[in-house]
Amino acid sequence: MWSPWSRETDAWLEGVVNAVVHRSYSLAGDHIRVEIFDDRIEIHSPGRFPGIVNLSDPLNAPRFARNPRIARICADLDFGQELGEGIRRIYEEMRLAGLQDPVYVQTAASVRLVLSGEPTDRELDAQLTPDARAISVALRDAGRLSTGEIVELIGRSRPYAIRVLKTLEMAGMIRWVGKSPRDPRAHWELARR
Repeated sequence: MWSPWSRETDAWLEGVVNAVVHRSYSLAGDHIRVEIFDDRIEIHSPGRFPGIVNLSDPLNAPRFARNPRIARICADLDFGQELGEGIRRIYEEMRLAGLQDPVYVQTAASVRLVLSGEPTDRELDAQLTPDARAISVALRDAGRLSTGEIVELIGRSRPYAIRVLKTLEMAGMIRWVGKSPRDPRAHWELARR
């Protein structure tokens, strides 16, 4: 659960500031949304990342402000640390709080930042592949997914997805629920700890 005065607060404030600074104001009909759940905060910002940003490695994203005047005003008002430090600061604050790393998801017209309130095992997390992380985040969001849905989610072959799922299951992160291998209602879910 999110507490009002904590490191997470710095991370989500920085997430909102980033959404304001990097929003594509040329897109009409949508606005920045902040959704607060029991276990996470999601910040949605209209507009995609610029082509120079590699989503698989957001910590090494180049310094770029889509709206430099807004960025300067936010910095002058002490909303955020320095220009170009937002993503790094979000990661740093979440890690110092012992929480899972932020997750950026880019859709056709927006960017979603997920700040989880769940604690993480850093050593285990460092061993996970990007596909394994994507599966665990999707299961946290959806609650449960079938193998077919997971195959579609990661865009890989079914045998590859099953290998990743078995690895996560052996690590105790997820579990398979079903009556038989051919059970049409069988699904994967996060293991209860």
